Amino acid sequence: MSTTAPEAVQAPAAPEAPEAPETPATPALGRRQVHAVAGCYFVASFAALGLPPYLTEILPDLGDHAARWAGLLYIVPTIFGGLGAPLWGRLADRFGRKRLLLRAQLGLAAAFLLAGWADSLATFTAALVLQGILGGTFAASNGYLGAALEGPALSKALTLMQGSARAALVFAPIVVGSLSPWLSPHRQYALLAVLPLAAAGMLALLPEPPRARTAPKKAEPEVAATSQPERGSAGALRALLALEFAFVFSTVISFPYLIELIKERIPGTGSMVSGVLFALPHMCYLAGAMAVHAAFRTRPRLGIALGFACIALGSAGHGVAGSLPTFIAVRLLLGAGLTLGLVCMSVLAADCAKGRAPGGLFGSIEFFSKAGAVAAGLAAALGNGLFGPSAPLLIGTAIAVATVLATTLPALFRRLSHTRRSL
Repeated sequence: MSTTAPEAVQAPAAPEAPEAPETPATPALGRRQVHAVAGCYFVASFAALGLPPYLTEILPDLGDHAARWAGLLYIVPTIFGGLGAPLWGRLADRFGRKRLLLRAQLGLAAAFLLAGWADSLATFTAALVLQGILGGTFAASNGYLGAALEGPALSKALTLMQGSARAALVFAPIVVGSLSPWLSPHRQYALLAVLPLAAAGMLALLPEPPRARTAPKKAEPEVAATSQPERGSAGALRALLALEFAFVFSTVISFPYLIELIKERIPGTGSMVSGVLFALPHMCYLAGAMAVHAAFRTRPRLGIALGFACIALGSAGHGVAGSLPTFIAVRLLLGAGLTLGLVCMSVLAADCAKGRAPGGLFGSIEFFSKAGAVAAGLAAALGNGLFGPSAPLLIGTAIAVATVLATTLPALFRRLSHTRRSL
């Protein structure tokens, strides 16, 4: 009996043994690793964001001498990227986020190589389709970060990822244009395929996040109790997806015909000035995103309402701007709205990630983002064709105003009803 007594004392400790390996259950990424993920996205997106503006120069070499297909081909990767994002997100949750992130980078490299060596319009179009289907590096990167981080750390990382996208949108067209005298934009696709390959090599050194956030079994009731509100907040997720669509639509709709509008309102404006005006809102994001994150981290809905209000005012201002100073002012106003909206939606996305599989979540967000971009491109083309280059901006204004009302009126009504009950 003396030998069994110690065993009886030690027996309750047996269930605690599995806790040791689960201590680092969610290995939070360090600052350098988060910056590495953002840097890899910046590098890999150079061709995806820098070369489409030069489609009008690429297509004549492929037989489309009038570049009639430029508008459609511009959104082909967006369409197929949006369709594939939810599937890739679910596969990442099942088979590992790092694997699917590496797949996205390698798929992007393969598509760029095919586009760079394409000798016909059909082959080039197939390459753009593959770019959309096999790419998805932004959603894959966010899914990877969402598996390793949560709360303010995740929202700050998502803000940094948006900064990478804005930086690529600003600098990539400049680099492509600078290389054009020595290498045509068409062949630059093959050259820039090296960048996602290099990004894949860097990402291979990062750790694999856990497939699911699990807790010790004895804590399961507490975890379920705390995560149930987030997991059950389907309304919050639907609101985020609707805001994502409206935000992308109201901002992207101003992109396609902005240069035409500037040249119409300010005759003689050079390409350099037009390019700077185009990039100004994205520069605002780079300059102020982290400050906005610190200011609105605890009140993202207020930031979103202010952001859409700035977008509405900035878009409407484009309709009356007729000089360089006024264009700078309205572009800065639009940049303020862009920064507020993107940062605060990153905070909401981080909140929605609690209790959810990050791959599926960010795949769904990417789907609605791409859908907003495609709808904006189609609406811009239709509005410009019927009413001129200022029409897309007025459509964007209307969507932004409607979103401001949709986000502020319910809260106002709730506050008024609460005041009446308290009286």
